[in-house]
Amino acid sequence: MGATRDGKTSLSGSENLIIEVDEDKIRCKQYSWYFAPTYLLFWVGLFFAVIYPLFQALPTGIKISEEADKPGQFVAERAQEILLKISRLGPRVVGDVDNEVNVVNLLLAEIEKVRQVLRDDVYEMEVEVQRASGSYLIKGLTNHYQGVQNVIVRLSTKSSNSTSYLLVNSHYDTKPGSPGAGDDAAMVVVMMEVLRLVAVSGNPFLHPIIFLFNGAEEQPMQGSHGFITQHRWAANCKALLNLDSAGAGGRDLLFQGGPNHPWLMEHYRNSAPHPFATTTAEEMFEAGIIPSDTDFRIFRDFGVVPGLDMAGVYNGFVYHTKFDRYAVISLDSLQNSGDNLLALVWSISSAEEMYDTGAHASGHAVFFDFIGLFFVHYQESTSLALNLSFSFGAILLVCLSLWRMSRVTGQSMGTYAGVFGLLFLLALAGVLLAVAFPLLMATFYDWGNRTLTYFSNSWLVIGLYICPSVIGLVLPMTLYLTHKKCKKIPHTYYLHIVGHANCVLLAILCLGATALKYRSAYLFLISLIFYVAALIINLLTRLHCRGYLWSLVLIVFQIIPFIYHAYLFHMFILILIPMTGRFGVSTNPDILIGALCGFGTILALSFAAPLINVFRRPNCMLGGLALVMFIFCMITVSDVGFPYRPKTNVMRADFMQVHRKFFEYNGSVSLEDSGYYFHLGDRNKEAPLRDHMNLTNLVRLGEDCDSELMCGIPCYRYCSARKHALWLAREEPVELPYPTVLEFLSKTVLSGGYQVRYEFRLTGPPNMGLFFKPLDGVKLLRWTFAPAMLDNPATYRPPLEVMLTYGIDNTPIEFFVELSKDDGNFDEPVFEMGVSGHYVSPHDKRDALSQEFLATLPDFAFSMEWPSSYERHIF
Repeated sequence: MGATRDGKTSLSGSENLIIEVDEDKIRCKQYSWYFAPTYLLFWVGLFFAVIYPLFQALPTGIKISEEADKPGQFVAERAQEILLKISRLGPRVVGDVDNEVNVVNLLLAEIEKVRQVLRDDVYEMEVEVQRASGSYLIKGLTNHYQGVQNVIVRLSTKSSNSTSYLLVNSHYDTKPGSPGAGDDAAMVVVMMEVLRLVAVSGNPFLHPIIFLFNGAEEQPMQGSHGFITQHRWAANCKALLNLDSAGAGGRDLLFQGGPNHPWLMEHYRNSAPHPFATTTAEEMFEAGIIPSDTDFRIFRDFGVVPGLDMAGVYNGFVYHTKFDRYAVISLDSLQNSGDNLLALVWSISSAEEMYDTGAHASGHAVFFDFIGLFFVHYQESTSLALNLSFSFGAILLVCLSLWRMSRVTGQSMGTYAGVFGLLFLLALAGVLLAVAFPLLMATFYDWGNRTLTYFSNSWLVIGLYICPSVIGLVLPMTLYLTHKKCKKIPHTYYLHIVGHANCVLLAILCLGATALKYRSAYLFLISLIFYVAALIINLLTRLHCRGYLWSLVLIVFQIIPFIYHAYLFHMFILILIPMTGRFGVSTNPDILIGALCGFGTILALSFAAPLINVFRRPNCMLGGLALVMFIFCMITVSDVGFPYRPKTNVMRADFMQVHRKFFEYNGSVSLEDSGYYFHLGDRNKEAPLRDHMNLTNLVRLGEDCDSELMCGIPCYRYCSARKHALWLAREEPVELPYPTVLEFLSKTVLSGGYQVRYEFRLTGPPNMGLFFKPLDGVKLLRWTFAPAMLDNPATYRPPLEVMLTYGIDNTPIEFFVELSKDDGNFDEPVFEMGVSGHYVSPHDKRDALSQEFLATLPDFAFSMEWPSSYERHIF
């Protein structure tokens, strides 16, 4: 190293490479500390100025009076009028008159209106009401149904001879107690208006369209199963647009696609005017993080129909409650859904790929929207190439930058490699702390019985989880940079190497996620692309040799990844916070929200946050963030931190009014009693209710679960959480609307003497359940229902659950079971069977004492409740 006449440093190497820099500029001082708050507020302002308004943006709903000026466009007001009619019917549960008669007639009347304006010179329209019966295995239970209904419309162009159909599906049934305006009447009326618009347009399309108004999705998913396994048009359905909801209003998220049909994403990109989608949501859904399911599963698994699964995700607090009403569905949200569906129907119904969809099955797709402005998708093979190229390219550029720094300062490459190694370990520590600190907060709040403090005020996650995550992310680096003693390397280079360390760490994470076949590796790719771009500019312009000017380029190039990652994780927080209210009592939901905030912070701020070290006294900024965190913690212990609010953010406290009998082998009754069986939705359990309801004798049934079949309760659908059930006994028997009756018809010992057949007849409400538990030495061989459980005894162990549902057909259900016994002695107990009846219809009367008890439920709680019966028999 030698000084030139102009005061610059001159370096020459073995390749006669000469780099001249101004050493004073390299070793320039940090900026004044009072600029640091402005820097942090810049990112906060960016969120509220760009991300938040774009996330909330919806198209203006078109009114009927504007239709003439906007021909061919979706008219939200007409859909809204039908939504009001459906919502006024109230809850529509399978088997109830409102679901089987009233809403079916309403839909048929609206379809008849479409027929009256149909361009019958261009189109043919067929309408029918399907009644389906069947049985299948889903999520650990056998789902047996009879007489469930679907309203089906087939619209085709007279000139078309295509045998490939586009299937469009939504459901009109609801959960007990919920009017279901969002889930899923809003999508039903959107479908109806799209049907009308296509029918009156006169524009030809290549492939017939099936509009499936599904009458039994909540049971779960019986209507779709009945259609895809039994209907004559099912085999022709080659593509699917499935519409559902986990909330009410807002934008509809594309969260499942294909599988293995990326051409569908191409149509979504080219046609959907309001894109809202992410591969990460698909992978979270597949991992079971989201506690919901849709008909998409049935069409995929039983019909092998590829498609797009879209759902409303805003305001999930009202999902499956009585507050899912007409008033919460805005005209603009209907317009958003309608615009997208109409465009997709036009595009896919004329798609050449529909003639042979199998020829276009070419792997999974990576897909996402950028803050609603445009949609990006590419195939998994392309993802592999991009991830590998940018990850290894980033590592090579970092090596080049380190080599250049060593040449500029005259220090050996080994010195810089050592510094990089140390800073890489500190970057790794920062990433771990960025996740660990929010998780610690979540754990401490759980220990203090303060779970879900953010449930009604989601902004509290800023102080509870995001601030700790930012502190953890930059703490190791900041402590090192403020206390290091080595002066050989300028501070500006140290800070530049911090970015390099984070870059290599993200590249490794990207490579790891790619190796594990996570398509969400694109999240790391986005960060890498923009860091690499900034690094290339800084290398070409030598800005990193001119003080901290390189950081300005980095900041500019971090704006786009910050906007995207903050937008994405803001979406996930808004979706998942309402869902935490139904995660169950055994899961600490704060862990998920804390981890989500941690990962979002890492992706959004890995490169931007460490730049607080450009300013003097960066520790003061960490202290300021800690102060913000403390203030938020103090807020959470006030009334602001109480999780629930009436009507808008309710606690889910579902319970049944149960009358139960335990019959012994000789027919005698060993127990007959009544009580309330509680199934609580979240981690706070019954604590918030105790100040309002008399729960003095409330007991947990976990201890009885080993001694009694199904814990002695009529658990409904998925019974895996029954060990956490609560029982509150009452002296007066629960009065049932009408009885559930099991008739024992016959017992026949089969040839060979080691097998026996029992036959039964069951009558009762439209929703019933059976539970089977063979005794020691007995094996359940065959039954009336779907055989999948019995064919996989290693997976499905007793007690086995069968869910029984009937719709319009209330014929008594006759069934048999065949069992084998090792010793062939069938003159002693062979198996236990539980029988439950669920009177979920709003027209089934609750007795006076139950209504009185229900009236004590606080206004911040909602209960999905009904009378139930339970009988335990031994045969």
